[in-house]
Amino acid sequence: MTWDPDVYMKFASERTRPAIELLARVPVAHPKRVIDLGCGPGNSTAILCQRWPDAEIEGLESSPEMIAKAKESGAPANFVEGDVETWSPRTRYDVVFSNATLHWIAHHEALVPRLFGFVAEGGALAFQVPQNFHEPSHVLMREVANSGPWAEKLKNARQIHVHEPDFYYDVLAPHAKGLDIWETEYLQVLEGEDPVLAWVSGTGLRPFVQPLEPVEREYFLAEYRHLLSEAYPRRADGKTLFPFRRMFVVATR
Repeated sequence: MTWDPDVYMKFASERTRPAIELLARVPVAHPKRVIDLGCGPGNSTAILCQRWPDAEIEGLESSPEMIAKAKESGAPANFVEGDVETWSPRTRYDVVFSNATLHWIAHHEALVPRLFGFVAEGGALAFQVPQNFHEPSHVLMREVANSGPWAEKLKNARQIHVHEPDFYYDVLAPHAKGLDIWETEYLQVLEGEDPVLAWVSGTGLRPFVQPLEPVEREYFLAEYRHLLSEAYPRRADGKTLFPFRRMFVVATR
């Protein structure tokens, strides 16, 4: 699956805000080594650099397109192409940070403790993931995928993997000195034509439309656009309200 940094960053401030709020709760004053897992175009890495200008900061990302954009961002970090699933550093980090990435990876019962194992004494694992996969934006996406002539082609479309907060407490509590887990629901006030479609086009919609031929994609998007317009109608002032829940976890060693 390929990613388009420009489409993703159309909502740059909205996508970066959760990273800022997650970072504010990381209780590590002077880390020496910090890594941003799934750094995307570098917007989350930039705020790590701003908070800890004296730290050695890295960004890990599997998408060549995103890595190229991150390297152009000017953030004083070392950006490396690689997969979070197979990432296995030789030296621990004081902060392992991840903004909206881990939901693309399966088996969190093993993944999250493994990532925490790369945290140095006194350090922290901090991540946030979307928790809106039961909302119309994603339910309708799956319904269109399962009901059209493309159903067989999309049956193995990349899945989302997120659990409830108590799951992350249970997998981290045996290993962590402290845990801070919370949820926030943002009410995104969007503008323009089909703004919810524009939002998901940069993230969750990509596994469904990329396998399709151009004509199939056109019909898929037409059906999905129609359903979204009913689920997220424009308000009297022309704006569209898009509730979006996210979960945050900070585990300290």
